[in-house]
Amino acid sequence: MNAIELRNVTKTFGEHTAVDDLSLDVPRGCVYGFIGPNGSGKTTTLRMIMRIFYPDCGAIRVFGEERHEAYTDRVGYLPEERGLYKKMKVREVLRFYGGLKNARNLNAEVERWLERLDLAEWGDKKVEALSKGMSQKVQFIAAVVARPELVILDEPFSGLDPVNAEVLKDAVLALQAEGATVIFSTHDMAVAEKMCDFIFMIFKGRKVLDGTLTSIQDQYGNDTIRVRIDGEASQLEGLPGVERVRNYGRLQELRMTNGCDSQQVLAEIMSRTRVRHFELAQPSLQDIFVRIAGPEAEENGHA
Repeated sequence: MNAIELRNVTKTFGEHTAVDDLSLDVPRGCVYGFIGPNGSGKTTTLRMIMRIFYPDCGAIRVFGEERHEAYTDRVGYLPEERGLYKKMKVREVLRFYGGLKNARNLNAEVERWLERLDLAEWGDKKVEALSKGMSQKVQFIAAVVARPELVILDEPFSGLDPVNAEVLKDAVLALQAEGATVIFSTHDMAVAEKMCDFIFMIFKGRKVLDGTLTSIQDQYGNDTIRVRIDGEASQLEGLPGVERVRNYGRLQELRMTNGCDSQQVLAEIMSRTRVRHFELAQPSLQDIFVRIAGPEAEENGHA
C-alpha cells in the first residue's frame, strides 16, 4: 500500500490555479522529495494532504483513508511557517505537542530526541531563549515526538547552518530506518539528490517530474560535459555542438546538442586551451530544475 495517493487533485484560489490535476503516489517507507520554484504549488499540496486546505476536486488518501480523522494521529507535520509557544519551556512545549497526538512513552521520547539533537541542556529553558536554529530543531521534534508513521516537512533545512542541517538530515534518515515515510520540500537540489528515494517536481501547479533520480536523469541522457580548463571560461564560447555553457568558476558545464560527438568537442577545446578535467555525465538535478523552470525555459517557450 502507498502511504499517500493523490488522484486528479486541483486547488484554486480565486483566479489562480495553485495545483492543477495532480496525481501522485508516495510509497510507504521512502524519503520523497518535493521540489519546485516558489509559488509552484509545493506547500499547497502538502497542506491538502494535511487537510489544512481541501481540494476543489480529486481524491487524497493517506494510508488508504480519505477521512482525515482516521489518520491524523499517524502523521507529523513541520509547517513552512515556524511557530512555537515562546513563553513555554522546551520540554513543556514538546510534551504538549506530543499529547495532542496521543504519544506513547512521551517523556522518554522527549528526552531521546533532545539528546539526539543536542538540546538536552536547553530542555528547561523558555523557547524565546533559543536561537533560530535551536527553535527549528525543537519544532522538528514536536513534529516527530509521537513516532508518526508519516512525516511531512516543509522546507526543514531552510536557514540552518551546515552543522545543524547535517544533524537534521541524520534524524530524517533515522526516521526512515525506523519505518516512517518522510516527505520534505526543499530548494536545495544537492540535498534532494543525496537523500531522496523519489523526487517530484511541480511547476506552475502541474507535475513535471516524478521518479527516482536515475529515472529522471535517464530522460535527459548523457548530454552534459563537465570540464576544467586553464584560463577563462570565455574560451569555451561558440563551441560547435554545444548549445549552452554554465560557468561555475573552477568548473564549467557544457550542454551538447542532440547527436553531438563529445570527442569532437574535446578536440576543439584542446585546440584552444589546456584541459585539466573532462567528464561526460548526466545532468544534475540542479541543471534539470533550471532547464524546466529557469530563464531558458521562458526563452524556449516551455515555461
